[in-house]
Amino acid sequence: MKLDIMGLQFDNVTMDEAAARAEEILAGEKTCYAVTPNAEIAYEALHDEKLRALLNGADLVLPDGAGVVLASKLLKTPLKQKVAGVDFADRLLSILEKTGGGLFLLGSKPGIAELAAQKMLEKHPELHICGMNDGYFRDEAPVIEKINAAKPDVLFVCLGAPKQELFMKNHLDELHVRLMIGLGGSLDSFAGTVKRAPKWMIRCNLEWLYRLIKEPKRFGRMLRLPKYLFAVLGKRIRG
Repeated sequence: MKLDIMGLQFDNVTMDEAAARAEEILAGEKTCYAVTPNAEIAYEALHDEKLRALLNGADLVLPDGAGVVLASKLLKTPLKQKVAGVDFADRLLSILEKTGGGLFLLGSKPGIAELAAQKMLEKHPELHICGMNDGYFRDEAPVIEKINAAKPDVLFVCLGAPKQELFMKNHLDELHVRLMIGLGGSLDSFAGTVKRAPKWMIRCNLEWLYRLIKEPKRFGRMLRLPKYLFAVLGKRIRG
């Protein structure tokens, strides 16, 4: 079931339900794409109709971040839980390890995908990573060719929003994969070059604070979270 949260059509799923949906997609014939908007992206989508349409056009729209879940509660249409993109991606690795499907890593700086692949294989030794490419390319055609030649079942697209969403939507008919998922900076998390917050902070929905402490330059971007929640409160007051 979809829930409308400030114009975005989120799938109201738990992590287990999202993983089950991914398994259905992987067993099908259609090329699908998934997006993982957090409050920052949701705020941008309030003011950008094209971005909103890109996100709503996805087969799976997962609430990445406590801000979106809080917004859903304030609007009295509560989402079941936060489904963080990096955690969902990790579940996909387990699914692919079990099914033997291939994974292609796209994005981040040169060398990061290789490092991420190494860490993924340490945790999931049976995983088949069939190809990778950094995110520093201008011509998309050779990248599409490289992905199709590798024949992956899943494509992690880590180019940042909205570039990754545009890439997935624009090449939906050209890419021969089952599931593409836009994952922002997740390759850096897998590679260990960007550390995730301690588990207690994730549990307390304070991952944003940890990232701000580690990267103070994110402050301007982080301001979108309170702006988004103010917009949500405004909508609630107006009824």
